[in-house]
Amino acid sequence: MTKEIANQFFEGERPLFGLHDANIKNTTFGQGESPLKESQNINIESTIFKWKYPLWYSKHITMKDSVFETVAHAGVWYTHDLLFENCAIQAGKNFRRCSDITLRHVHMSSAKETLWTCDNVVLDHVQASGQYFGMNSSNLKINNLNLIGNYAFDGAKNIEVHDSMLVTKDAFWNCENVTIYNSTINGEYFGWNSKNITLINCTVESDQGFCYMDNIKLKNCNLLRTDLAFEYCSNIDASINSDIMSVKNSISGTIKAKSIGKIILEKDKIDPSKTTIITEDKSI
Repeated sequence: MTKEIANQFFEGERPLFGLHDANIKNTTFGQGESPLKESQNINIESTIFKWKYPLWYSKHITMKDSVFETVAHAGVWYTHDLLFENCAIQAGKNFRRCSDITLRHVHMSSAKETLWTCDNVVLDHVQASGQYFGMNSSNLKINNLNLIGNYAFDGAKNIEVHDSMLVTKDAFWNCENVTIYNSTINGEYFGWNSKNITLINCTVESDQGFCYMDNIKLKNCNLLRTDLAFEYCSNIDASINSDIMSVKNSISGTIKAKSIGKIILEKDKIDPSKTTIITEDKSI
């Protein structure tokens, strides 16, 4: 039988520890840690969480039209099968070591160190602000993410991004298998030490972006104010519609661009013959 909990106020540590098969609506969880620890099969609606660690070691959770206030940090850890819709999350360090997560129309105003080491994640119309978002997570499908915060997705793998705006330096470092479509990325040092990275119909502004990478593809992209690009990159397949300020010491592949302000190919560091550079007025 499903329990109905509505128009309630709870405080103190673990007030509903181990709750299962329940609907919670129009309820506030005040001061007190871990109010729903070890819970299962819970539907939460129009509810406010004011304190730390709301959902740890939980399973099969649906949350709609609800709020995590600032002190409700480290809110969802070690929890699996989650759907958050139309929620506002003011606290950081959220979603750690979780799996099967869908966040839809969620605003995370303090998303520092959030979404770490998670697996099977869907982000749909999410706004987030904070450093180190998405670190070491895997199997992410992202649509309309608006993110502000440096070091995004460090160490993550198997990522597909659509129609997003990312303002983040050192984004997608140490990553593997990333495809980004129709998105804008602004920030220095994009993608270092990553492999199997594809950008399609994207605009990128990145000082010293695209370095120390393997198997990097750019199709129908613009690189704005991007210099010293592709340093020590191998297996490049780049088709750029814009000018590039400078390219330096690419290891192998093909770079096509409208123009390149400066090309630096140092024979004592790389073999220039392994890279083909094509611009509107000349080829190298």
